[in-house]
Amino acid sequence: MSSIKTASTRGEAEPAATRGEQKERTRQRLIEGALALIGQGRGFTSLGLREITREAGVVPAAFYRHFRDLDELGLALVEMGGVTLRRLLREARRDGIPPTDMLRGSVLIYKRFVEERRLVFRFIAGERSGGSPVIRQAIRTEESHFASEMAQDLRALGTLPDLSSATLQMICGLVVTTMLNAASDILDLPQGQPRQERELVDNFVRQLRVIFLGARGWREG
Repeated sequence: MSSIKTASTRGEAEPAATRGEQKERTRQRLIEGALALIGQGRGFTSLGLREITREAGVVPAAFYRHFRDLDELGLALVEMGGVTLRRLLREARRDGIPPTDMLRGSVLIYKRFVEERRLVFRFIAGERSGGSPVIRQAIRTEESHFASEMAQDLRALGTLPDLSSATLQMICGLVVTTMLNAASDILDLPQGQPRQERELVDNFVRQLRVIFLGARGWREG
């Protein structure tokens, strides 16, 4: 019989999580607690600190070791959606999707992302037009960053080369607004309705094509 024994069979304790790991876990539990309440139909601005910590399974005092206030928790949720979404769509524009399929490919990636993170997008959809001014401004800032990165990528791809940087930024701003408006429609799609799903995707792609067709006919002046 082998004499090799694992730490658990020798009765040795498993390595304890580091302080940093424990802190990150608690922070994530607070974020997930807020999202769980949003998933119950609550608006973010109606949430209280104590019910978030209760949902997360931590004491109220623990909240302030991670966030100064509820607005800062909301900013973390905005960042959670924005940073990953920009990365995914940059990959769609750059990696392996033929130009003729880029719009549809980007729409499908975006749709899947919204579906996988539906609670984050319910939060963003609700806070984009109401709630805390701090969070609204953060969402607008993310939209601007998103549009800027899209404009840079389209410029690098040689798309709409005759447009000024300011006009290209404006066009990309329209695209971003269309995408965020579509998030609510994606979230409201009934399950098991492939025809409605196809119609939504086709309509979304047509809206983006109209924007780019208009951009090609734009005359600077």
